[in-house]
Amino acid sequence: MALLELRDVHKTYHLGGEEIRALDGVSMDIEAGEFISIIGPSGSGKSTLMHILGCLDSPSRGTIKLDGLMIEKATSRQLASIRNQKIGFVFQFFNLLPKLNVLQNVELPMIYAGANAKERRDRAMEALQLVQLENRAKHRPSQLSGGQQQRVAIARALVNSPRIVFADEPTGNLDSHTGEAILNLFRTLTQQGRTIVLVTHDPEIAALTPRRIEIRDGKISVKVDPRLAGLDRVPAVAEPGKAA
Repeated sequence: MALLELRDVHKTYHLGGEEIRALDGVSMDIEAGEFISIIGPSGSGKSTLMHILGCLDSPSRGTIKLDGLMIEKATSRQLASIRNQKIGFVFQFFNLLPKLNVLQNVELPMIYAGANAKERRDRAMEALQLVQLENRAKHRPSQLSGGQQQRVAIARALVNSPRIVFADEPTGNLDSHTGEAILNLFRTLTQQGRTIVLVTHDPEIAALTPRRIEIRDGKISVKVDPRLAGLDRVPAVAEPGKAA
């Protein structure tokens, strides 16, 4: 069973009497431990897809299963619990709280989960060790470089041991050298069994992931990195409406 399964997912908005199909029959699977990218131009539907995959929004119709749970009809409270326990997020602009130090920023998801102070500190330090920033625990975000801030954001995303992490343009606010270091960190995390979904508009970044999902006009159009051709296990290219 795949970690994340979407079947015939649609998302429709109504603006000024006009119907906009942001997603139009998307079906796909994401396996545990995969490092994949979702790529598409502005307005393609990739952000809508990420929001639905990350339980930040609900589909108009279709089914979604995450870690064995059917979630498309979950309540707002249930979705908040799923996001806290099973999903991690990394964003382009880091979203760190400037008045908190690094350790306190990483502890935040555990506060919402109800962990006690000692557990929060211990687990936050473990997460900072994963991204090699334990020596910056008492620094504030303004005292860190962009790459260091993004690594703090990654530690925060990992601290509750989520089943899957979504990274939305995580290198978009970084120089090329720092961005490459962040991508290498994601690669290392997947080698440790983490599941990473990278959302980007940049084909060069998407080409660095073992599998990519290209979305245009709300439909999946390409799902295989050409460099995988000839390997024993190649993810199948599915037609829209069928599982990836």
